[in-house]
Amino acid sequence: MKLFKSLLVAPATLGLLAPMAASANEVTINDFNAAEEIAVTNSRVDGLEARFNDLEAGSFSETTTASFGVDFLVGAVDKTGANEKVTFDYQMGIGLETSFTGEDSLSATIDIGETGSVIGGADGLNFDSTTNALNLDGLTYSFPLGGATVLVGDQTDVSAVYTGACAYNAFTDYMGNCGTGNSLGLGGKGVTAAMSYAFDSGFSLAGGVSSVPTGIMAKTEDDAFGLEAAYSADSWGLAVGYSDVEDSTNGDKTFWGVNGMYSFDFATLSAGVESEDPVSGSTATGFFVGLSFPEVGAGTFDIGMGTTGNFADGATEYYMYEASYSYPINDGMTITPGVYIKEAATDTTGFAIKTSFSF
Repeated sequence: MKLFKSLLVAPATLGLLAPMAASANEVTINDFNAAEEIAVTNSRVDGLEARFNDLEAGSFSETTTASFGVDFLVGAVDKTGANEKVTFDYQMGIGLETSFTGEDSLSATIDIGETGSVIGGADGLNFDSTTNALNLDGLTYSFPLGGATVLVGDQTDVSAVYTGACAYNAFTDYMGNCGTGNSLGLGGKGVTAAMSYAFDSGFSLAGGVSSVPTGIMAKTEDDAFGLEAAYSADSWGLAVGYSDVEDSTNGDKTFWGVNGMYSFDFATLSAGVESEDPVSGSTATGFFVGLSFPEVGAGTFDIGMGTTGNFADGATEYYMYEASYSYPINDGMTITPGVYIKEAATDTTGFAIKTSFSF
């Protein structure tokens, strides 16, 4: 910083001395007023420093960071009645974060993307589709409070403060929560307030509530409540979650979920089970199990299967299977080819190559 200021001051000093040198043969020592010339030089230096400080004040603070992630997806599906052509989808995420005390964090997440394919849609990798427009995906502020961490914000999940115990690296979106997306992966309704507390023993507690911004905790509005208890050890972990999701259109539901992981020498096993209890209707359950191999050549290999949702007793169950291999090209680029099969009245088989950039 001081060097840059010196570089700014030097040209001003040279500019002052240049006209004096040019007319040296016309100026005598009696014509040179040292005090006056020094005052002029100092005035010019002060002006340059003021401009530099204005420039510095308009830049990012030292505690503000920006991160970027880009995903390209090329793939195709085999499904009766579907467009079986090769398709391309993309998504980009921008994360901005700053701190005011060194312990708090103000974060903003911005998404942009375009997807119109089956494999990039909700039944596949579920890419962000904003029709090429920037979209604020989350705005949160977190801070410490008596040993706990509090998070408040808009467009964020209640489970953002959860510890969880799912170590599986999912290829498709549904497999990402180890089959417990409604309980341990509880989303949000809009404005969210949540809190977590981690004990020294590896045990942690978390919970929160989310409401629509137009009616926070109102009787006629839709709210979501969630709780989680988790334990993490060196080679295993277990998490239990409960959620109560109000839905004035489709009816209220409560969920219980359990997921866990155990690390062997050669692979990590992840599993999860979830129970769904609607106000009207039968109780439904679903499950997931997956294996992650951390060292397969230069990359990692994941394979998993589970139900496509929660199914009541006696109902026809459908399953989903997937496998993927993630290979890092360098520190900021990873290529992940993968395949999945999703059962339904008409089964879907998808194959895709996802290229991810982070910077």
